Amino acid sequence: MDFEAFYDNYWQSQGDTFDARRQAMLVRHIRPDDTVLHVDCGPGVLSARLVEMGASVVGTDLSAEALRRAQARGIPVQQVNLDREPLPFADASFSVVLSDSQIEHRVDFDHYLDECVRVLQPGGRLVMCVPNTAHWRVRWWLLRGRFPYVPNTPTDWLHLRFFTLPDLAGLLGSRGLALTDVAGYPSLWVRGLYPAWLGRGRPARVYELLTALRPTLFARDLMLLAVKRGAHA
Repeated sequence: MDFEAFYDNYWQSQGDTFDARRQAMLVRHIRPDDTVLHVDCGPGVLSARLVEMGASVVGTDLSAEALRRAQARGIPVQQVNLDREPLPFADASFSVVLSDSQIEHRVDFDHYLDECVRVLQPGGRLVMCVPNTAHWRVRWWLLRGRFPYVPNTPTDWLHLRFFTLPDLAGLLGSRGLALTDVAGYPSLWVRGLYPAWLGRGRPARVYELLTALRPTLFARDLMLLAVKRGAHA
C-alpha cells in the first residue's frame, strides 16, 4: 500500500480543528528552551503551538500534503516514512521527541520507537499520546465477542496496532526509558464511545474525575512522559 498517497488524500479532506484540551496535556511537558522533534506532525497545528511557547521545533511526516501545511505555519519539516527509513537526524539531537497519536498507525512500531529514542538526548523526554485499547468500552465489546472498528475510538479503522499501558511500559523500558508520568484524556465528544448525555454537566465532571483516577480504564487516550536514562540534557 502507498501510505504516502493515502495520507496525502487523508489530509486533503481534513481541517485544522483539533481538541485543544487534549493537546494541552502534551504541551505541559514542553519547556520554552526545548529542542523538539515532532514525529508525524500532520499539518503542524500542535507544532506551531510549541513554537509560540518558545520551543525550537522540527517536524516530520510521511504526507507531503501535511508537510506543505505545516511549512506554511513556519515549521521546518522533512518527509520521512518511519516504517521503512530512519530519521534524518544524528543521535541525541533533541531534548524532546513528541509523538501525538501516531505509533498506532505504524506498521513497524519497533523501528519507530528505536528511531525516536536514538535521536533523543540522554535525560531527554519522549512525550506520547496513544489510544488506550484497555478502555472500558473496548473491554465490553470484547466480552461480547466483538471488535468493531469505530471511528475516533481506540479501534478506529486507521489504527494498525493496539496498545495498553503495560505493553507501552515494557516497550519503553526495554529501550532505556523510564516512564515518569501517565495521565488520561477521555475525549467525551466521541459518540462512538460515549452516549451524548455523558459529555455535559455533572456527568462529564464525574467521568473526567474517574479518568484522572483510573486512566487505564476510563481514558480514550493515554498521555505518557518517559525520560531517557543518562545525564540530563
